[in-house]
Amino acid sequence: MKFELVTLLGVQLDQEVYEVQLSTADGPIAVFPGHEPLVSVAVPGAIAVRHKKDDSDEKLEYFAIGGGVIEITPLGVRVLVDEADRGEDILEAESKAALERALKLRDNAKNQVELEKATALIDRHQVRLNVAGLRRKHRR
Repeated sequence: MKFELVTLLGVQLDQEVYEVQLSTADGPIAVFPGHEPLVSVAVPGAIAVRHKKDDSDEKLEYFAIGGGVIEITPLGVRVLVDEADRGEDILEAESKAALERALKLRDNAKNQVELEKATALIDRHQVRLNVAGLRRKHRR
């Protein structure tokens, strides 16, 4: 099936894949070829892509997303998000430091706007750390 991951910067991935694991507002789902049509909200989390049927979990490709829209047809999956970070590009130490900075921003927020910005940063960097952890776990 075809998988398209589209961000504000353009197409991140446009390939034939075997399985896509996504976090939706109703819970996690796995999409395989021939899936029933569905439109759903993607929540902040990881996307895991299995390129070939026989690929082990060590070969899963991960993306960290902050949420968006999912469209599933029997022929493929399209995910539209503001941004997506490829798991292999995430540096765990940098994400930990960024999360710590975001937590300080939240603690020092002087108004609702600053609090919401800090909360969004916390969510983003927590998802990035989770994806980095998944990659590490499956690479052992």
